[in-house]
Amino acid sequence: MKREQRRFVLCGVGFFPFPEAFRRFSVVDFDNGKKIKRKLNGLFFASAKRNISTHQPMATIRYNAGASLRPPSSRFRSPTCILSFFRPTKSKSARAKSDLLNLISDQDRGLKTQSDPSKRSEIISAIDALELLGEGSVTTGKSLSATWRMLWTTEKEQLFIIKNAGLFGTKAGDVLQVIDVEEMRLNNVITFPPTGVFFVRSTIEPEPPQRVNFKFTGAVLRSSDREIPLPPFGQGWFESVYLDDDIRVAKDIRGDYLVVERAPYSWTE
Repeated sequence: MKREQRRFVLCGVGFFPFPEAFRRFSVVDFDNGKKIKRKLNGLFFASAKRNISTHQPMATIRYNAGASLRPPSSRFRSPTCILSFFRPTKSKSARAKSDLLNLISDQDRGLKTQSDPSKRSEIISAIDALELLGEGSVTTGKSLSATWRMLWTTEKEQLFIIKNAGLFGTKAGDVLQVIDVEEMRLNNVITFPPTGVFFVRSTIEPEPPQRVNFKFTGAVLRSSDREIPLPPFGQGWFESVYLDDDIRVAKDIRGDYLVVERAPYSWTE
């Protein structure tokens, strides 16, 4: 009796979000449902069992990180792709990031969210989705060093200053978080154009993979013609639960949330 042999290509990543470098097109042979083990370009495959409902063979894969990037030989060309519907993690991150930015785009840095519990819940859910995608990533390295401009926060003290700056004959400009990992330094900054600024100096101690401990060392209220020093007043920590080339999302010791973007300039004292 002639034996029927089927050939499939397993595309992408299966059920696990392996990095792009681990994704390979590879071949699994099924010989009348019998187990066949094949090594192709450094990746091992084995047919597994039949689907209970369709009686079709199902495959399991064990990835080998050292796999070659060479394409399979010509004898395995033109097979049927059966797992192409899985989306890469990168696409999920882009979508979740876009969802968050859209949600906060009309929230006046968080002022409007204070009176809208439903919107706050939506935004926090979007943050949680990004946090899940960034789980396990290291966000305390050199990429954390930047002048970060605030897009949205739940921190009441900052929002109070932004809202009431007009009482002092001015308005709040950019709200910044300036981090230098190498120098172990953090400045929280609120600008009052054209020349006013209030900033709080801190020392930091990164605690990988995502936490940064900080301790306030002093504060300064500065105008065009005077500077008023203020004493230090506390310590705490924050965790950057998501970080990429554009934005950073953080949670802190008090349960507040912060969404910032890389500013197009560097702030210095």
